[in-house]
Amino acid sequence: MGAENFTSATEFILDGLSSHRKTQLLLFGVILLTYILTIVGNAVVIMLVLSDSHLHTPMYFFLVNLSTIEICYATSTEPQMMAHLLAGNGIISFTGCALQVFVVLIMGTTECFLLGIMAYDRYLAIFRPLTYPVAMSKYRQWQLALACWTAGILFSMIYVCVTFRHSYCGSNRINHFICEMPVVLKLACDDTRVSQAIVFVMAAIVLVIPVVVVLTSYGLILFSVLKMRSAASQRKAFSTCGSHLVVVTVFYGTVISMYLIPRSNPPSNHDKRIAVFYTVVTPLLNPIIYTLRNKDVHGAAAKVLRRHHLEPKI
Repeated sequence: MGAENFTSATEFILDGLSSHRKTQLLLFGVILLTYILTIVGNAVVIMLVLSDSHLHTPMYFFLVNLSTIEICYATSTEPQMMAHLLAGNGIISFTGCALQVFVVLIMGTTECFLLGIMAYDRYLAIFRPLTYPVAMSKYRQWQLALACWTAGILFSMIYVCVTFRHSYCGSNRINHFICEMPVVLKLACDDTRVSQAIVFVMAAIVLVIPVVVVLTSYGLILFSVLKMRSAASQRKAFSTCGSHLVVVTVFYGTVISMYLIPRSNPPSNHDKRIAVFYTVVTPLLNPIIYTLRNKDVHGAAAKVLRRHHLEPKI
């Protein structure tokens, strides 16, 4: 076994999305466009919510947090992906890999809990309208948001400590385009069974609890919608909840597939295709889905355009 395959892990080699040069350049262009749209789209959502007092409600407060997460999440992965595609190789230092795992897991864990909170918020707004202003007061909104961010940081610290306490003296080649915790852990050259069990239990907590909250909340909402006599009310309710369900399905489905379903060893290209959804697609979908048919956001955008004399004449 040559030194090329077995060396002290001061760096990792990421195989990336493709080894074909033309495909790499094509993917660079696609990811660059996606990244720009993700940053601009989420930044616009944040700007509109902050600039319009009519959007200063719990739902949009949590949406600002979600957009912030998506910007940070995309920035922690996509620029590096583009740099590696442009260079034709993917080399990342041991410290850089640990830092990326840390940031990605903070954003991912926070988003998992935040999506659950947003589903609970919709449940309260529909089923507890009289007590909703008290249940979702400004103080409670900040409490819930800070709880999500704190949980994200704490869980991520544990993930990183569990993953990088091992020795990495074997192969340093990762069949992935980012440092993904389950994939990195498989490269450890000592026994990782305890660490894998810890990671599985923590991932189950992070994913299963919010999913149960989301499914319960939207199950009750859909049941209530089906009992409505007014077709217009049904359409409005489905429109409000449908966008959130799309984001939840794409995000939770792909993350559960990566973190809770046993992976092949060595990791397959299928794992990379799954990861594309929650690293590239979901951060872009968030601003599109939440604003595409949202009249409140459209109204806020129209106000901003009028304020700057940019609204198109009809």
